Amino acid sequence: MNLADPVFFEPPKSNGDANKLSQEDLPVHDWYRFVLSFPPHLVRKYAVQFGVDEDATILDPFCGTGTTIVECQKAGIPSIGIEALPMPAFASKVKTTWSLDPDMFVRHARRTAERALGILDKQGIPDDPALPIAPCTADLRTLPEEEFRLLLKDSISPLPLHKTLVLLDCINQDADAPSHDHEILALAKALVMSIGNLRFGPEVGIGKKKENTSVIQPWLSNVRAMATDLATLHTESPHQSVIHRADSRFLTSILTPRSISAVFTSPPYPNEKDYTRTTRLETVILGLAHNMSDLRASKRSLVRSNTRSVYRNDMDDELVKLNSTIQRLAREIEDRRIRMGKTSGFERLYHRVTKLYFGGMAQHLASLRGVLRPGAFLGYVVGDQASYLRVMIRTGHILGEIAESLGYKVEAIDLFRTRLATATGEQLREEVLVLRWPG
Repeated sequence: MNLADPVFFEPPKSNGDANKLSQEDLPVHDWYRFVLSFPPHLVRKYAVQFGVDEDATILDPFCGTGTTIVECQKAGIPSIGIEALPMPAFASKVKTTWSLDPDMFVRHARRTAERALGILDKQGIPDDPALPIAPCTADLRTLPEEEFRLLLKDSISPLPLHKTLVLLDCINQDADAPSHDHEILALAKALVMSIGNLRFGPEVGIGKKKENTSVIQPWLSNVRAMATDLATLHTESPHQSVIHRADSRFLTSILTPRSISAVFTSPPYPNEKDYTRTTRLETVILGLAHNMSDLRASKRSLVRSNTRSVYRNDMDDELVKLNSTIQRLAREIEDRRIRMGKTSGFERLYHRVTKLYFGGMAQHLASLRGVLRPGAFLGYVVGDQASYLRVMIRTGHILGEIAESLGYKVEAIDLFRTRLATATGEQLREEVLVLRWPG
């Protein structure tokens, strides 16, 4: 694809409408999701456009918290999700498990809540932050030091952490219960949305510190909302979604050859966003990562999109060393860094991250060819980036160029929405790159 060639875009909705989670989409999707997840209506639109039905299988190779696979399961379409990070992979699995009896779920959660409240009451610690706290006879519980160091500083205050660990112990006392994983996911959402001190902009950060806040009440509210959704779902669907925790760059060892009819996904962007930080609080507290080695293993299985995840022996950039567009872009980023006098390790790595990112996506697209049916359509939700050094990266165009070099056909680049770049104030395009695999 020549970057100078005209590309036809469909008119975008307003930014608010385009990325909004509508009221009818809240069931299941709202159990737990990335703040910047793409909306379910995109999946429905492109499933129709790609002509998929119950005889097709849709793959989301970067499935995150399951937007595509949940929407497919709602429509009775077989789907497979691939996700490298433990918390999103767990969430996707729970969000596509609908056989749980909702009344039993709520009853079990209430009993668990009563046990946790009883323990806190004996310690003189009410769950309601408006009530006074008696002098504690026991020290507040916390995480082992190695785990605590993984948390972003001040991401949760000591008293809410103590209450959370008490509740978590009570949930895990009945680990074989059918509702166990759903109860854990309800706690994950409560940690992010109400218990912890996190705030989300383009990156996760620390907001106002809550020295005391309710833990059990928001958890139970999440349980009740999940149970209400479960009561309305078609649990007898013959198509159960399948989730693999794996590296999306290497798919042929996971998936059956020529088994995938369509792809719809949103891979990471080359945007310096560390996706392991986004879910760090719940990943650590819920026991999905215990030390830096666990965290490093997760990072190694990701397409490189930020400088915190680059390792000395990374070689994905070798796959795009003959791509003149990417090499020119990397040189421009490095030249800009030198002219600006930026010398930190992070800044010196940025041009390499750009090559590693597109090299990793080239590896992914190459691996994908063996599992696609001839004529399969693919949709990639990607965004342009005004990089840290203010060099524009036209992600969709460059991925289209890579795809064509691997035998795919670029069908369209549809404008989904625009968003404001925090570094430059520019309006950046967020697009759906539509590909077809001729076979």
